[in-house]
Order: sequence, then C-alpha cells, then structure tokens
Amino acid sequence: MRCILNTGRSVPQGTAVEHKLSDVYRSIASACFLNPVDLMILGIEDGDRVRVTTPAGYVILTARPAEGVARNECFVTIGPYANHIISSETQGTGMPDFKSQDADVEPTEEAVKSVGELMEAIGGVRP
Repeated sequence: MRCILNTGRSVPQGTAVEHKLSDVYRSIASACFLNPVDLMILGIEDGDRVRVTTPAGYVILTARPAEGVARNECFVTIGPYANHIISSETQGTGMPDFKSQDADVEPTEEAVKSVGELMEAIGGVRP
C-alpha cells in the first residue's frame, strides 16, 4: 500500500523516553499507526508486523490501528525506528523532512529488531 509517512512525538513516547532500552519504549517507538480501514485492506490486524519502505530504507514495525490517522497515511513516532526510514537530507535547513514522506507499507513475517540491532545494522554500537 502506497502511503504518506508522517512522524512526530507522542505522549506515551514522552513518558518512556528516559528508558530507551525498555520494552515499553520499544513497543511505542516501533509502532506504525494506520487507519483501521487500511489495516483491513492490508489484511492485517492490530499487532501484526509491517515493512515500511521509503527511498531512505526500510524498517519492520508493529501495526496499530489509529482512528486519527487518515486513510493512506501512516504515523511513526520520532526515534530510532523512524530514523531508519527518514532521509538525512535537509535541503539546507539543518532539519530532515519528518513529514509527508512517500512510503510503502506491506505485511511481513519478519521480526521487529531491538534498538541495539538497529544501531548495529548501520555500523553503530549496541547500547
């Protein structure tokens, strides 16, 4: 499914930000919020995994329904998972484009990586 990716902060993310290696933070940061109708069209349910692909890369996330997300849109909280699919290009502004990115969302059986595994995948060190 082709969609528009938007990223941003969320209240649950803010409450868990001091514990970035916790399961609670991981479950919030690795969620892909989709309109319930889009979940149905994709043939998936709450908690199934999706592969979100943009020109910058891809990441495996957990699909979550969200009535406030428009059809053909997906929302991911800013953090290590979103950073895998947002381009580092800033168009001279010093800030990447965290809104209105073209993305493809498809069901997958692949596992959601831990934050440490994500860091290692880009040459970093596991926290």
